[in-house]
Amino acid sequence: MKHGLAVLLMLACAACATAPVRSTQMSAPIDTKMVVPTQVPQGSLAFGRVAPGSRVVYDDKVLRVSADGRFVFGVAREQTGIAHLQVTPPGGLTLTTNITIINRDFPLERVDGVPEATVNPPPDIAARIEREQAEVSAARLRDDDRNDYDVHYIWPVVGRISGVFGSQRVYNGTPKSPHSGLDVAVPKGTAIQAPAAGIVTFANTDLYLTGGTVLIDHGHGVSSNFLHMSRIDVKVGDRVEQGQVIGLVGATGRATGPHMHWGMNWFGVRVDPQLLVDPKANPQ
Repeated sequence: MKHGLAVLLMLACAACATAPVRSTQMSAPIDTKMVVPTQVPQGSLAFGRVAPGSRVVYDDKVLRVSADGRFVFGVAREQTGIAHLQVTPPGGLTLTTNITIINRDFPLERVDGVPEATVNPPPDIAARIEREQAEVSAARLRDDDRNDYDVHYIWPVVGRISGVFGSQRVYNGTPKSPHSGLDVAVPKGTAIQAPAAGIVTFANTDLYLTGGTVLIDHGHGVSSNFLHMSRIDVKVGDRVEQGQVIGLVGATGRATGPHMHWGMNWFGVRVDPQLLVDPKANPQ
């Protein structure tokens, strides 16, 4: 397994560079084939390893376990308290681990100057937005038996971070949902690289809120999405490799200027991409 304890500690270190204390801790291996998380920050992916053929349940959801025993799950921004992970090895007893969710402090961000119709849309536009978002959500339900998610992620672009995951957004004075990803301000036309390999499951140049939008599935329910793109160079069904250019930065949809928006999900759970990359690789 590529991740295991080292990668979970890497997540914690990356998190510490972005704000409050976030530490992901792993239990001592019960045997050489089992490593499970005991502490996970809000809005993060958690990785683990069990004996091949084990059944793993996270808060009543049965997780996909790869042939070599790897698994992953996501913790929502709003989740608090204690979560539970149950592992049943082949022919063995079920073991339960209590997972402490580490609280994070999320900033408040005010964004002014966006078109008012994207903040408080009329009924016909609201219906279009709902329809488009449903299509994106459907693409996130994919659960492929691929381990593309289990790598050291790279920055899709390098530049000034202009928006962080989880911040409460106030558009033109109107409170809206928390920011769902990481924004990096770079010039229009900057090439966007795939942060990890995967399959393109959604590509549309003209969504009302998010403009040019691409979704890459990394397996096990983990996906990346890129919004506001000025050009899309991939299509649904394409396999992309880490570092491959998927399109160009833009300011389409609800955006006040060109930037890369990178969001990540575990199925319907939004997680923070910045916890998965090396902060030293973007020293802006």
